[in-house]
Amino acid sequence: MVGAYVAATVVTLVQYLRFRDRRLLVLVFLFAFQAQALAREWYDFRKDVFQTGACAMALLLVLMLGLWIPPFLADWYRQAARLIG
Repeated sequence: MVGAYVAATVVTLVQYLRFRDRRLLVLVFLFAFQAQALAREWYDFRKDVFQTGACAMALLLVLMLGLWIPPFLADWYRQAARLIG
């Protein structure tokens, strides 16, 4: 399972280098923290630290994606609101 998260980290990092979208950095850290947490033994306190970091990155990603509405969606919402009345 750790290998899947490491691969996801590498693929996301390559995509960041292609597009330079800062939101992808949050995904890079999310996958990296999760890979580190899964690589640790159950008695290692750093497992909880990395798991908390992964949860924080997931919450940050939800916050970032929830606050920004693309312009085409905003126009679509306005048209739908006018249609409804």
